[in-house]
Amino acid sequence: MTEDNLHSIEEELNGAQIVLKALQEQSVQVLFGYPGGAVLPIYDQIFKQNYVKHILVRHEQGAVHAAEGYARSTGKVGVVLVTSGPGATNAVTGLTDALMDSVPLVCLTGQVPTHLIGNDAFQEADTVGITRPCTKHNYLVKDVNDLSRVLHEAFYVARSGRPGPVVVDLPKDVVMDKGAYTTAPRGINRQRHKTYNPVTIPDRKKIDVAVDLFLEAKKPLFYTGGGVINSGPKASKTLTKLVDETGFPITSTLMGLGSYPSSSENWLGMVGMHGTYEANMAMHDCDLMINIGARFDDRVTGNLKLFSPNSKKIHIDIDASSINKNVIVDLPILGDASVALDDILDSWFKKSKLKNRSNLDSWWKKISKWKSKDCLKFSQVDQVIKPQFAIKRLYELTKDMETFITTEVGQHQMWAAQFYRFDKPNRWMTSGGLGTMGYGLPAALGVQLGNPGGLVIDIAGEASILMNIQELSTIVQYRLPVKLFIVNNQYMGMVRQWQELLHGGRYSESYTDSLPDFVKLAEAYGMKGMRVEKAENVDEAIVEMISTKGPVILDVVVDQKENCFPMIPSGAGHNQMLLGPEDKSQQPVSEEGMVLV
Repeated sequence: MTEDNLHSIEEELNGAQIVLKALQEQSVQVLFGYPGGAVLPIYDQIFKQNYVKHILVRHEQGAVHAAEGYARSTGKVGVVLVTSGPGATNAVTGLTDALMDSVPLVCLTGQVPTHLIGNDAFQEADTVGITRPCTKHNYLVKDVNDLSRVLHEAFYVARSGRPGPVVVDLPKDVVMDKGAYTTAPRGINRQRHKTYNPVTIPDRKKIDVAVDLFLEAKKPLFYTGGGVINSGPKASKTLTKLVDETGFPITSTLMGLGSYPSSSENWLGMVGMHGTYEANMAMHDCDLMINIGARFDDRVTGNLKLFSPNSKKIHIDIDASSINKNVIVDLPILGDASVALDDILDSWFKKSKLKNRSNLDSWWKKISKWKSKDCLKFSQVDQVIKPQFAIKRLYELTKDMETFITTEVGQHQMWAAQFYRFDKPNRWMTSGGLGTMGYGLPAALGVQLGNPGGLVIDIAGEASILMNIQELSTIVQYRLPVKLFIVNNQYMGMVRQWQELLHGGRYSESYTDSLPDFVKLAEAYGMKGMRVEKAENVDEAIVEMISTKGPVILDVVVDQKENCFPMIPSGAGHNQMLLGPEDKSQQPVSEEGMVLV
């Protein structure tokens, strides 16, 4: 071990003081949490300092989602503090969500004193055992002298490689005992770790092979995911330049929206179950698929037996376990997306001057024909508000502002992905892998804290918003001007849609009865509440929502029967999309989800 990789022992502190000092050294400015007996010594130290701002949420799940929103919109590590037992177990949904979507978090959990662990003590839970499957790594600290080292490691693990959540479980006696504080490793080796050193530099020979495939391809397609955004803003800039230089079409997963400008002519829209017709058909017919930072999720691939049968596949990912996990690829490249894109662009400039590249005119003509389907068309003909219309108008009226969008989960989420367009990364925060209802509201308050000058809007469904509605209190307490744009169709919309298409219209428990009056609910929390029920009033309502300085709930009453199209039914391939009720060529679907040919 070299001298500049050694920890420097500074002073003796109690465990709670060590926690706050480590957070300060890691440049943590915002902490989301909820107090309880096991973590009161830490809260006592929070009271005595003013560097780290603590945000008191109303539920621990809300704390983790808020930290996710903060992390995803700023590129920093989100930090959470919860107590033992139910505090830790309430955080599990958020931790799983962060793991699925590769969000860097450090979650500090209280624990009963070490001598009581295993005795079923009051508010005891096996936090390490419970969170092992839903975290990137976790720790149980049993010696205060290990505490500062563990905390610094936790931040390193959370943000390096494929980002993810890390839990540090803190017994109460450990946070009260005194021990040595050591600073984080410094110097040229500070990013090294004894057992965890992710590969970030790709194999240059494989990069050159990839570019050779680029030059030979007649029907290439870039398929990008959240890994491009996680790699940092430089990755998106390099990706944009690479697409411009190659002239290839590009699509993205739900998590990758914003990694490439949607206003570009090369952009085909989102791919997958509710992606565009042109993106899905291009994915099915391409002869070279270039996957950058996506994991071949089932919502993208559809039926694996029918997935892009005639293409060579390149997969660039920082997580070795994601490569060849769902889809066997022809050229795996392990490394950081930003570094890989830089290397590809460099190789492209060199090789494209020496070799003849394939002509893509016929490929773009084919794509243009698919685009002519206008798969996102809808009809707003009377005063009943179509949800697509509401979100499209929201986009048109906010696109020139510094706008950040979060969503809950359901039809409104897919409509938002289809009709709200992103030209920058880190502006779109949604629950992708886990699909967590209740994500958007607490995530929005986290985004607002990380971007105090931005316009933060949670596009929500009336069912999802109720999952963590208590966080309205947090928003009001900290005077956060978050806007809630509720697409209200009185149904769990996506559940109702599947019941209609796949289960014979048997709407079992998908109608939400006894909804609150959202205007009065807003007023009860001290917020402004609004409702709009006619299409002609949508623009006026959106403008008023935006111009209001404080938090607002805008309840947009929309068509209850509208379904989200296009759609790849379960068990179908990309070339078997349902384009909507007006498409006479669409194929019927069985109750098992298979397209009836």
